[in-house]
Amino acid sequence: MKIKTIGLATLLTACAQAAHAAPFTVSDIRVEGLQRVSAASVFNAFPVNTNDQVDDQELAFAAQKLFETGLFEDIQLAREGNVLVVEVEERPTISQLNIEGNEQLTDDDLRNGLKQAGISEGQVLQLSTIDEMKRELEGLYQSQGRYSARIDTDVTPVGEGRVRVDINITEGTVAKIRQINIVGNDAFSDEVLLDQFELEDDPGLFFGWFSSDEYSREALAGDLERLRSWYLDRGYVNFEITSSQVSISPDKSRIFVTINVDEGNRYKVGSISFLGDLKVAESQARELLQIHAGETFSRSKVVASSEAMRSRLGAEGFAFAQVDGVPEVRADGETVDLAFQVTPGRRAYVRRIQFVGNTTTRDEVLRRELIQMEGAPASTESISQSRQRLERLGFFKQVEVQTEPVPGEADQLDVTYNVEEQPSGSISASLGYSQSAGVIYGASLSQNNFLGSGNRVNVGAQKSDTYTSINFGFTDPYWTLDGISRGYNFYYRETDYEDSDISTYSTDALGAGINFGYPINELSRMNFGANIESLEIKTYDDTPSEIERYVQDQGESAETLSLTSSWTRNNLNRGIMPTAGSYQRLSLELGVPGSDAEYYKARAEARKFFPLNESETWSLKFSGELGYADSFNDEPYPFYENFLGGGLGSVRGYTSNTLGPKTTERNSGDDDTLGGNVLVQGSMELIFPMPFVEDQRSVQPSLFIDAGNTFLTSCYDVLEEDANRQTCDDGVDLGELRYSAGVGVSWLTPVGPLTFSVAEPLNDEDGDDTQVFQFSLGQTF
Repeated sequence: MKIKTIGLATLLTACAQAAHAAPFTVSDIRVEGLQRVSAASVFNAFPVNTNDQVDDQELAFAAQKLFETGLFEDIQLAREGNVLVVEVEERPTISQLNIEGNEQLTDDDLRNGLKQAGISEGQVLQLSTIDEMKRELEGLYQSQGRYSARIDTDVTPVGEGRVRVDINITEGTVAKIRQINIVGNDAFSDEVLLDQFELEDDPGLFFGWFSSDEYSREALAGDLERLRSWYLDRGYVNFEITSSQVSISPDKSRIFVTINVDEGNRYKVGSISFLGDLKVAESQARELLQIHAGETFSRSKVVASSEAMRSRLGAEGFAFAQVDGVPEVRADGETVDLAFQVTPGRRAYVRRIQFVGNTTTRDEVLRRELIQMEGAPASTESISQSRQRLERLGFFKQVEVQTEPVPGEADQLDVTYNVEEQPSGSISASLGYSQSAGVIYGASLSQNNFLGSGNRVNVGAQKSDTYTSINFGFTDPYWTLDGISRGYNFYYRETDYEDSDISTYSTDALGAGINFGYPINELSRMNFGANIESLEIKTYDDTPSEIERYVQDQGESAETLSLTSSWTRNNLNRGIMPTAGSYQRLSLELGVPGSDAEYYKARAEARKFFPLNESETWSLKFSGELGYADSFNDEPYPFYENFLGGGLGSVRGYTSNTLGPKTTERNSGDDDTLGGNVLVQGSMELIFPMPFVEDQRSVQPSLFIDAGNTFLTSCYDVLEEDANRQTCDDGVDLGELRYSAGVGVSWLTPVGPLTFSVAEPLNDEDGDDTQVFQFSLGQTF
């Protein structure tokens, strides 16, 4: 029978009660009322065991300890003989947690915050849970500066032992900073220091639209760190932020910030020494320093010097090297000595190199681009250059590299290249459109990474308003293990230039070629090739007089063997839509003596990118191209080999292929252009990230200024009856360059590259064909 009952009220006052029962020895403990809580949880928290002798006070203490677990609504202790019976009533669990009224913070953010505080669905609803829930959510909003946020909760039973918790949130507004006070600054004024802050105080009605006067704890912490770094970069080695206070107005809408600083003295650099094992000559290490004796101390220069030395040691194979610049203040209070503590560690070796994310491209295609080899000393420079070579392939949207020490091996590491594949830049859709060629349709394939082999293949047949093309081309970039490439191509083209804004004539061409490439170093290579072509020219009633005269003198067909050579240096940060690095190319084409057309054609082009931010999403691009061509003999240079200008890839805003000297019209034909044997063109572009687009590597907008034109060093002869009507001006006159400005966008779509521009010609003249909007979808052969 029950001889004693201790409920919740008794538990809390048992020690003060006069009622007593005789102590007894517990022969067994039985727990009743458990549903979800395990018996083990009870016994672990209950400080009474079998064979213990207990009295009322010890039982009250034991019940209190069990109650402190928060798992039970009520606890009663009873005695049946020498058996201690523990009767419990469990607290309900949270079956549903509903959140309403939140806009600034997502449900996931709020639930994660509550979960970190131990509050989530399936957890026991303790007495303190509701208050803790309110405090946690209010803290999340206060970190955003929303001090007026209000949290209301409602608990509703939904079944035996289960409840639903509804949380209703009134987020309120972000408190505005109305004053930031800096106390203790003598060397710099408040205005100068506050210029380093992202937060602003009381910017006014108009400028408030563009300011950052909304308070947040993280923003203030970032500003304090910027302030500290700013002082340390100006020689204040002992600068300290002694305290920062944030106070809020009674209506919780205004914030007042006070920052107390101790500037200390301004120091110059005294001696600079090296401690530890340099592994390189001290003279070489000193050349890497960004800071020198006699200069004002700068922490950023010290860090840059440490990083430069660490990179150098990494290039020597010491991948785990540590270099710490330690300042030591002299007693004079004006000078600080610098000691660079160098800990090279053991020379590290690469155990394994692996690739992740290349679902199409074969491992061997990537591995042959690597400079860092497995089993060789780990060089941070070689690992980084290998990543750059992979990005320049143009197969991947981005390439990231990770190095991880091998567990249990102090001198080994594994290298992992994470790649994200993208459509190759030369993929051609079966249907496309461009303003210069019209509708493009046909069955074709042009792939720079054919079946993941790294080989370049283009094959197919295409037709548009201006041309018909059948072609096949193949290039193996690693014909030999040394990186010598070999390629060959066959083609047949029928082209009607009347519809492409060039002079009225057409050509049928059949040709084949072979080429070889040879790497000079990691960035440069030479290419050599030979091509044989049979060309037939067709003229019409309105064909310009210059072409009619050329065909009359030279014939309507030409058999030409041409030899080509080129030098290319590619230091771009990636193969498609680069934003950093440079690219140069020199090329020469010769129509060899004995061919129907004996000529030479030289071309030089260059691109240079200047990144404007660390992530290289903003960049200035400068590009230029020069071309010159002529015949070896007194015969006229073949007009069909002329340079053409205007349109996408040249001077945007002018219709494609229309820039250059005009022809002499016949039979009411148009005075179109033949292009010229001299090409001058260039552009300047500001590349910037596309707003609201997550994948910045697949789309690239820019603001641009283009300039260019083509020129003839010697005018073509015309038919005798047209001699008095010819208006050709020969020679290169840079005053005739055409300019345009506008905005362009390149977008790598699944069906091919989409490029368009909106440009305004800046100095067009009568007779120029202008075109404000230009675009091209797909890629032609």
